[in-house]
Amino acid sequence: MKKLIIRNFSVNVIQLIVNQVLGLGIFYVLSTGLDKNTFGQINLVLAILLASFNILSFGIDQLVVKKIAAGANASTITAIYIFHVLVSGFVFYGLLLAAHLFIPNVNQVYSLLLLIGIGKLMIFLSSPFKQAANGLERFKLLAFMLVISNIVRCFGLIILALTHVLSLHNIVIIFIAGDVAELLFCLLAFKRATKISLSFKWNRKDYGKLLTEAIPQTGVVLITSALSRFDWIFIGFMVSAIKLAEYSFAYKIFEISTLPLMAIAPLLIPRFTKKIQQNEINPNELKTLVRAEMIIAALVALLLNICWSPVIDWITHGKYGLINVKTIFILTLCMPFLYLNNFLWTIYFAQGRLKMILTSFVITLLVNVVGDIVLIPFFKNEGAAFAFLAACLVQAVYYLKKNELTSINHIWHPLALCILCALLSGFLAKMLFATLWGVLPASIVLYLIFLFIARQIKLADVRSIRQFLA
Repeated sequence: MKKLIIRNFSVNVIQLIVNQVLGLGIFYVLSTGLDKNTFGQINLVLAILLASFNILSFGIDQLVVKKIAAGANASTITAIYIFHVLVSGFVFYGLLLAAHLFIPNVNQVYSLLLLIGIGKLMIFLSSPFKQAANGLERFKLLAFMLVISNIVRCFGLIILALTHVLSLHNIVIIFIAGDVAELLFCLLAFKRATKISLSFKWNRKDYGKLLTEAIPQTGVVLITSALSRFDWIFIGFMVSAIKLAEYSFAYKIFEISTLPLMAIAPLLIPRFTKKIQQNEINPNELKTLVRAEMIIAALVALLLNICWSPVIDWITHGKYGLINVKTIFILTLCMPFLYLNNFLWTIYFAQGRLKMILTSFVITLLVNVVGDIVLIPFFKNEGAAFAFLAACLVQAVYYLKKNELTSINHIWHPLALCILCALLSGFLAKMLFATLWGVLPASIVLYLIFLFIARQIKLADVRSIRQFLA
């Protein structure tokens, strides 16, 4: 079992690294090959489509993972979800297309919405196969499913850039081609690897039952979708596409830097579900896992801030580095809170506390939206980043107050200590050295020293984490 967990984790990490490298390549080609206005418009369209299709899942995607992991019939559950995405996906795109009749002058943003929307619809249709593979803990299969689109898009865009034909028209074609390729691969690979027979016979009772069960999670998805991209959409419409280009660049790098969280998060849902069902939760193991996550989160935040301006300005020819220094600093302060919130959310989700989770996301959304509306007009991108930080902080406080495992009431202590250690090490390293090659290693060494002093690194941690994953 331990070997299986380690193998699954390794596969997931490799997939994430490959996907993030490919995503970074896509982002680099677009950000440097297009002007800021066009780049901002593409990101605005992607933000709208991502939020829309996330909402259309109704939270069934995560429920599918949980049910299959708990032993439900994978064929039946997957078939129901396939029916859902087919109906909701085509109805949504049909409405989007029909809206063209009521828009007298079609601008470039709407045209991009229609065209890129074709590809994102294909990605949405492939989601049942991915969620089923996740629930079955077939992480190798899931890894291949998740990289196909980015492989096509990344190498396609690189070829366009090298042959000097990187136009908006050709970029859209590459995007659609990558997404269609992912759908076809998911369909064929899932059927071949799992041997699961999928019946598309309409079952009103089963679909209604699943939909009813997903209602609390639907609210969560609705709110998280708005939360994740409201700032992008607000900046794009209320400020400018240029400012969105700058903010989206910083936010994209910030998202990529959460790779360790993305690596472990898919593994925690089935693992927590099984341990809670079997009543095998060990508080000491949970504390160790949280402390390890906080150490990683604060270290990544530290390194990102130190390397940001010199590295980003060098690779983007001065377009996105210095101008985003304050924005990236505020965003990286969110990182430990994201880890802690995901950890607590996973426990509560495995416990079935969906209504409480919904309430937490309602509060978080209100804080973020109000923060964006108040701060973005005055502080622009920095205001959006600070609103997101405030939302993460409020969500963490709420989750901690609702925690029923009294033995882990103080798991926020590592968060505070690790953030403090990172801030001190970065500040002292910059005082001692003037160049990146001096500041970078000095900050890492100082960070580790401070962690030992604060008793955040312990020799028994590795063994405790292994016991939890066993």
